Amino acid sequence: MTGRIEKADLVFDMDDCFKPAPLADPLGEVLHMLRLTGTLYCRATMTAPWGLIMPRLVESMIFVIVTAGRCVAEIDGENIELSAGTMVLLPHGDSFRLLSEAGAPAEPLFDLPVEKISERYELMTHGGGGEMTRAMAGVVQFDSVAGQRLMSVLPRVIRIDGWDESLGDWVQSTLGLIAREASALKPGGEIVMTRLADILVIQAVRTWLDSASEAEQGWLAALRDPQLGRALVAIHRYPQTDWTLAQLAGQAGMSRSAFSARFSERLGQSAMAYLAQWRLHLARARLMETTDPMAAVARQAGYQSEAAFSRAFRQYFGKPPGATRRSVVA
Repeated sequence: MTGRIEKADLVFDMDDCFKPAPLADPLGEVLHMLRLTGTLYCRATMTAPWGLIMPRLVESMIFVIVTAGRCVAEIDGENIELSAGTMVLLPHGDSFRLLSEAGAPAEPLFDLPVEKISERYELMTHGGGGEMTRAMAGVVQFDSVAGQRLMSVLPRVIRIDGWDESLGDWVQSTLGLIAREASALKPGGEIVMTRLADILVIQAVRTWLDSASEAEQGWLAALRDPQLGRALVAIHRYPQTDWTLAQLAGQAGMSRSAFSARFSERLGQSAMAYLAQWRLHLARARLMETTDPMAAVARQAGYQSEAAFSRAFRQYFGKPPGATRRSVVA
């Protein structure tokens, strides 16, 4: 596949696809692709004794930032002390309890009354009148394929301490800004807090990537691999290209056999299977976000016919592409 594509003011040289991707920062490119969508943010003021049961939320990340006072997060039977300036992130949306102290009685979050400030932002006051704790909680999602893949390899809990000097002054400053906005909600304050909270979620993920031994395995390790990283960048940049194994090996600067063996060893699947799955996830996102014709979605996913695309989509996701689009519309 060669030549030039011109659309509006965009000129794209297909020959560029087959030039080895520059060795920049493949993991950094993935982080740049992340798009965070907030579905709910809540500023909570609690007075002891109090307790909240946070429900399990599928395909979502839950975070809590303590802006004043202290509390305890009970996660998988373990009690984690949280003080002002501390953030805890649950990348897989697991259920947990947030308590004034260990063992305090708790009520389901969604059973408690709230004051709606906007469609996605609310205020909550709860508790027995004792020692006060303020916190900001949020439910967010990564709405890119890269983000969803990254979520799948993150641990169940990530904690950020705002007073950790290794994180830099800006983290402390950001937490301080959120605390100030939370203490006196001014016009536009909910927008400021939600945007700052989104930044901290990304920072929490970056902190884990920099420090965790688990980040040196699997997909994340492959992104850091000087040769495999080039091939992954090529797939991520140009998923619509009709890649062959030999062309991807060329991107990596490796022989086809060596590339195939290392890719399978690092990622637990073949390069062509990874490419197919990446395209199908992109197609699913396109079905959910656009009204593009099914034939166009199929071509973008590398399929010559809608029928072949539909079979592959159903086999991987368990339902046909049309049902995905209908479920979003409904």
